[in-house]
Amino acid sequence: MQAAAKLKGWMQVVATVALVTLLAACGGGGGSGSSGSNDSGLPPSPGAQPVAANAGNTAPIMVGPGVANVINIPTVSVKVCVPGTTTCQIINNIQVDTGSFGLRIVSTALLAPLPLAPAPVATGRTLAECTTFADGSSWGTVRTATVQIANETATNIPVQVLGDLPDSSIPSGCVNGAAENTASQIGANGILGIGVAPVDCGINCSNATLAPQFSNYYACIGTACLNTPTQVPTLNQVANPVANFATDNNGVIVQMQPISSSGATSASGTLVFGINTATNNQLTGATVFTTNGSGDLPVSTFNGAKTLAFMDSGSNAYFFSDSSLALCGSNFPGFYCPSSGQTRTVGLVGQNGALANVNVGIQDAAVLFANGNNFAFNDLGGQIGIPGSFDLGLPFFFGRYVYYGIDRTGNGGQAPFVAF
Repeated sequence: MQAAAKLKGWMQVVATVALVTLLAACGGGGGSGSSGSNDSGLPPSPGAQPVAANAGNTAPIMVGPGVANVINIPTVSVKVCVPGTTTCQIINNIQVDTGSFGLRIVSTALLAPLPLAPAPVATGRTLAECTTFADGSSWGTVRTATVQIANETATNIPVQVLGDLPDSSIPSGCVNGAAENTASQIGANGILGIGVAPVDCGINCSNATLAPQFSNYYACIGTACLNTPTQVPTLNQVANPVANFATDNNGVIVQMQPISSSGATSASGTLVFGINTATNNQLTGATVFTTNGSGDLPVSTFNGAKTLAFMDSGSNAYFFSDSSLALCGSNFPGFYCPSSGQTRTVGLVGQNGALANVNVGIQDAAVLFANGNNFAFNDLGGQIGIPGSFDLGLPFFFGRYVYYGIDRTGNGGQAPFVAF
C-alpha cells in the first residue's frame, strides 16, 4: 500500500487527507464481510438510505476502486462541454468534495481542449491557478466550460484543468511538497467542489490590496507565467457549478448508504441538488448549523477544547488529534490503530447557536485495510490535518443525509449552513 495527499480546492487549506491505495499485495478476502475488526466500543451507526437517483436533480454516487484503487473516494459523472458548442464529453470518476469549491479536471481526462480564461487585470494574459495544501500543491490553467450533472447545467463557468502546464511554469510561491495533478495522485479524474462557497477564493483574490499576498491565481502568456499572484474578480474565479445552475442552485444533499463497521467492497449514494426546491430535497428532521464562508464550525469542542469542525466528503477518514489513540506506524502513517473499537465525541456549535454531539467510531486501520477488496469504511480515523481541527470525513456520511446551503449573503440571501 502507499499513502499520498489529496488536493483541496479551497486556497486556505482546511484539511490534509491521506489516500491509501489498496493493491493486490495488501491482502485478499471476500466481499464486504468481516475483516476481523473489533467493533466493540463503537457507537451505533446511522441507517438512512439514499433516495433513488432517478430524478433530474439527482446523480448517483459510487465509492469503489475508481481510477486508482483509493479508499473512500465518492465519485459522480460530469458532462463537460466547450461553451456554445456541441463538443461535449462525460467524465466519470469525479470526486464529490464538499470541502472545496469549483470543478477541477485532470488534463489527461479531457478529450477536447476548453478555451483559456483571460486574466481580467493583466491584459493579453490568461489565468492559471495554484492550489496549495499541507503537503503538496496542484498547478494548471483556468478555462471555461459548460458543466452538466444529471439535468442541471452551469453555463460558461471557470474551471481548473490540472497538470496542463509544464513544471517550468510553476511560480516559486506555488511549490509546496508533492505535485497533485494526475488521476493516480488524486485518486480520481477530477474534483467536484460543491461546498458552501460560490467561488473558490472570494475576497482574498478579488480585493486589490489582498490579492498580491493571498491570491492563488497567476497571469500567463502561453507557458510563461508571472511569479506574482494576480487579482481576480469573483466572477472570474473557479466557480462552484451548483451555484450557477438555473434551478436547484441553493445547495446540495449528500446521501450515502449505511455500511458495515468492518467495511464494504463498495458503497452507493445520491447527490441531490437544491434544498426545499423539490419534493425530494426537503430539509426536514435535520439540525441546521450556520457556518463561516468556508463551511466550518470554528467554535465547536473536542476533549474540552475549542476546535474547528467541518464535514468534508473529500476527506477519506475522520481526522483529528488524540494522543490517547495509538497510531499505526510506518505502514499506514497518520492513521489510528487502536486495539479495540473506540468512540470519540465532537460537540458541534453553529454560528446560529445550534448544538449537537456527534459520536464517531475508530477502528484499527491496519485490520480494516487487511481486506484488499474493501474500499468503503465508516470507522477509519487519523491525526493528519490542521491542529485544533476535527475533520468529519466521508465515514461521517454513511447512513446520513448531509445538507450544504450555499452562501448567498453577498446578494442579501441565505447564510451558509450545513445540516444533518
